[in-house]
Amino acid sequence: MTLDHLAPTLRVDVGQFSSAGIKAVNEDAIAIRIPQGRTLVSKGIVAVIADGVSAAEAGKEASATAVTGFLADYYSTHDTWSVETSAGKVLNALNRWLFGQGQQYAAAEKGHVTTFSALILKSATAYVFHVGDSRVYRIRGGEIEQITRDHTAALGSGQRFLARALGIDPHLDVDFHRLELQVGDCFLLTTDGVHEWLKPREILALVEQVAASDMRCQRLVEQALANGSNDNLSAQLVLVNEPGSPGQQDMLASVSQLPFPPPLAPGNIIDGWEVLREIQATSRSEVYLVKNTTDGSRAVLKAPSANFADDPAYIERFILEEWVGSRISSASVVKVIKPIRGKTFLYYLTEYVPGPTLGQLLKERTRLAVVDAQNIAVQAISGLRAFHRRDVLHQDIKPDNIIYTDGGIRIIDFGSCQVAGVDEIHTRISRQQALGTRDYCAPEYLLNGPVSPKSDQFSLGVLLYELLTGNHPFGAAYHKCATEKDFARLAYTPAYRINSLVPVWLDGAIRRALSIDPALRYPALSEFAQDIQRPNPAFDSDRRLFSGGTSPHGFWKGLVVALVLLNFLTLLFFLS
Repeated sequence: MTLDHLAPTLRVDVGQFSSAGIKAVNEDAIAIRIPQGRTLVSKGIVAVIADGVSAAEAGKEASATAVTGFLADYYSTHDTWSVETSAGKVLNALNRWLFGQGQQYAAAEKGHVTTFSALILKSATAYVFHVGDSRVYRIRGGEIEQITRDHTAALGSGQRFLARALGIDPHLDVDFHRLELQVGDCFLLTTDGVHEWLKPREILALVEQVAASDMRCQRLVEQALANGSNDNLSAQLVLVNEPGSPGQQDMLASVSQLPFPPPLAPGNIIDGWEVLREIQATSRSEVYLVKNTTDGSRAVLKAPSANFADDPAYIERFILEEWVGSRISSASVVKVIKPIRGKTFLYYLTEYVPGPTLGQLLKERTRLAVVDAQNIAVQAISGLRAFHRRDVLHQDIKPDNIIYTDGGIRIIDFGSCQVAGVDEIHTRISRQQALGTRDYCAPEYLLNGPVSPKSDQFSLGVLLYELLTGNHPFGAAYHKCATEKDFARLAYTPAYRINSLVPVWLDGAIRRALSIDPALRYPALSEFAQDIQRPNPAFDSDRRLFSGGTSPHGFWKGLVVALVLLNFLTLLFFLS
């Protein structure tokens, strides 16, 4: 298949072929995407090949997920990110997800494990990302060169095992290569069912025999089978007819390509969106209600603050917000809107959800009905689980970041989100750790400890408690905590002491989610959701034990004082 574009854009010829071979199931996955227009220039052409590990029980699912997930997420990254940054962040997120899925198996290497090789052609440069024992070759001037190396190790008796792959370990080590393109360069991607059964000279001869790229790939597979291949077989070929013009690859330069929007006022139009009014303005961003001048639909436009125009770390995090939002799919999370036309300024759009925030509701009502608070918490859990399935922590769950409507709640604001693996990508940009609102943050944030989905669980527990009582579960003392000793001295006030309509079992569920030690919280949000909706017998004795309204610490302190007093009176009696 040939795709021509006007110079100086890339012109390539591509082909691919995959076969199960003598096996009943094909666990290989392959794909090539050649986008059109602006995306071709900003993101380039991608060929990706993955070989699900046969020893793994979910190898086929892992390879398919790796290929489809990489293509979807890579092309969703911001245009101003470099290829290395975009692909690196996507691969780390994919690896974390595959590894997490594999935890249901006895050993991680038996779960969702796959090799992975990707070739990205952008402008005048080829980028190769590789882990495992699939391969990428370059054929130039009648010579063939293996660009990647096999991540295998000797096992003895001539056998080898896969030492590195997607899904084996939460920490991913990817080989990266950057190569300048020349006219006539031919890149070949294969799985081991092909290259283990063909010598380099055979590959060269087969590639030169026919002109059509698809047929070349099919001939490679057929010859490997004829040579005795007993595995799945896949091959992809990308021939460079004309490289594009060189482009900037440095992230520090690329993030400044789009200027910040000027100060906006009602009536201003930006890329086909008319500003209706300002929703919110802070030192870090401006948020506007806008209307599409074509169809009249409404949206929310978030623009960066001009205060950070020369701050690369801030710009990177702002760009990350849009990418995170575009990856989350849930009825309880506000949706990011992809603009039809290109942007001339740095901003992003989300759907407009009419309705007050929970913060505004609390100002009006002080607290909500128990059933309303329960429903809100369950919907929030559904939204948070969508984040966590993508290995994203929201990190700023609070009343002001949840919109309440008759049709359900929407979680908003991706400004504090953390994507697993993103912080492992090293750039020359000095990042600042984003932190949500202090009073809703889990203790591990404030103690610089490891964070997890249980950290969002704690924030949700604070939120639910506030919806039921109008207060913070630990009072004003929580805001002042800075050390482990400070947190150990905190006293939890049962919600039913403030609001007698709160069931004891519901308070018990909240108290567990608010455990200072993350290990004592719920292992999964689904369990928290269950205990919010129906009584857990484990919490039945709570009111009898703490009916005085004190914390467990206060109960035992009072008991100790009473015993000491009793001993003192007994001693006085005998002395008299």
